[in-house]
Amino acid sequence: MPKPLSRTAFPIAAAACAALLLSGSITGAAAKMSKSDEEAEGLFASTCGFCHEDGGRSAGKGPVLAGTKRSDAFIKTRIKYGKEGAMPAFGDTFNDKQINGIIHYIRGLKKD
Repeated sequence: MPKPLSRTAFPIAAAACAALLLSGSITGAAAKMSKSDEEAEGLFASTCGFCHEDGGRSAGKGPVLAGTKRSDAFIKTRIKYGKEGAMPAFGDTFNDKQINGIIHYIRGLKKD
């Protein structure tokens, strides 16, 4: 069984763990996000988040997206072409790679 850390060693060990987490050296779902995931989350937050509140987890002007049963094809079409009177079209704003990233972001949402 390992010996417990001394009072002087504990703050140093805690600081080292924090530095690893912040630097991205520790891999894992909670500690690391890919650049494309970060971009999709940013696009969603800056564009979609006005209507799909709490990152898509709560209804606002738009519906809750977390746990949606809609197909990827439906979501892609809705993002590209919108819905008259309900959602603007973003086909000229986002390219297919960005739209696919947003769909991936939506699929990863968990209801709180």
